[in-house]
Amino acid sequence: MLTLESYLANQINLALNTLGFPEKAYNFDRPKLDEHGDISVNLAMLLTKDLRKNPRQIAQEIIDALNLDTSIIAKTEIAGPGFINFFIANENLQNAVTEVLDKKDTYGHTNTGSGKRVLVEFVSANPTGPLSVGHGRQAVLGDTIARLLEWNGFDVTREYYFNNAGRQMRVLGDSVRHRYLQLAGEKMDFPDDYYQGEYITDIARKLFAEHGDSLKKLADDDLDIFKNAAESEIFADIKATLKRLDIVFDTFFNESDLYSRGDIDRLLQFLRDKNLAYDKEGAVWFRATEFGLEQDRVIVKSSGEPTYRLPDIAYHRDKFERGYDLMIDIFGSDHIATYPDVLAGVRAMGYDSDRVKVLINQFVTLFEGEEKVKMSTRRANFITVDELMDEVGEDVTRWFYLMRSMTSHLNFDLKLAKTQSDE
Repeated sequence: MLTLESYLANQINLALNTLGFPEKAYNFDRPKLDEHGDISVNLAMLLTKDLRKNPRQIAQEIIDALNLDTSIIAKTEIAGPGFINFFIANENLQNAVTEVLDKKDTYGHTNTGSGKRVLVEFVSANPTGPLSVGHGRQAVLGDTIARLLEWNGFDVTREYYFNNAGRQMRVLGDSVRHRYLQLAGEKMDFPDDYYQGEYITDIARKLFAEHGDSLKKLADDDLDIFKNAAESEIFADIKATLKRLDIVFDTFFNESDLYSRGDIDRLLQFLRDKNLAYDKEGAVWFRATEFGLEQDRVIVKSSGEPTYRLPDIAYHRDKFERGYDLMIDIFGSDHIATYPDVLAGVRAMGYDSDRVKVLINQFVTLFEGEEKVKMSTRRANFITVDELMDEVGEDVTRWFYLMRSMTSHLNFDLKLAKTQSDE
């Protein structure tokens, strides 16, 4: 289905070609005043420098060269310094209303993506605590993008990358172990840099109820039972939160599988075989400079622990091996400086990095009236998505997350949201 903007763009490009004018990227905007029409373009002003003409003269020449269907566009006018304003024909508007009434829930549906498989990875929050309001924005954005793709005929897979490997999971397990030992009567301090939330104590209580004090006998570094219990409880909580938001994932990909299956070792050996990895200062470095970056990157620390880059590159290798035509990664703005490293790794493996589209969403800043709410999962200073939904409801929560462009910071006023929800 050809949109009105697509129709106008085609006609404008034909006019530019007829006039011998250069093509320029221009914007379609909605005029602020009704008397300025329904759609406006700034093209004439953009061509002034190239053509060395008055923009209003350029606008008039473009209008004269247009061959518009009057059943679609009733008239065209010049406004201000050279805006071209288009007025939609009443007949076209009436036809659109008739089409909406006729097609009902299928209006706007296309088969643009028929036969194309898309993987949308989003949320992928660390399983170290409940979903915060910041995670909620990415969840709703990702699900909305997936729905739009499905509406246009794409075969979409929603995937959650479960970061259940690395130091953060060991800290999580030891946080639960400390709380368990305290419940078992041990006198011990709780480290400040461990996870402080009440949910950690709740997990420890469940372990104590099930095992009594028998786990006291485990060695200090034997954290699996504590880590696994925390991972299971927290992830069940995350899934329940997502369900409340009407978000259902098709697949959950475990980072730990990349290690257990040997994918990390396989990737590292591949890079070494291609002379794209080398040892320096006790660490392993990736020759990222050969793929457009300004400096090489550490992929294995001197401690022997991989940096985030190695599993992330291995994960994207797995995505390509699964045969997706397009892979969409939705990240928070804290990934702006790091995702180019992963795309460089994709190119190093011989894949087309253009098949990976990275979308960055800005952070959510939470307010209660004029007071800013400070948030930290580690310090347990955060408001969860569940708490937000309890306050304003699921639908209002989704709407608030979508009310600003994903590239804009979102200031979320709890009091305002509650007031508007009540109204």
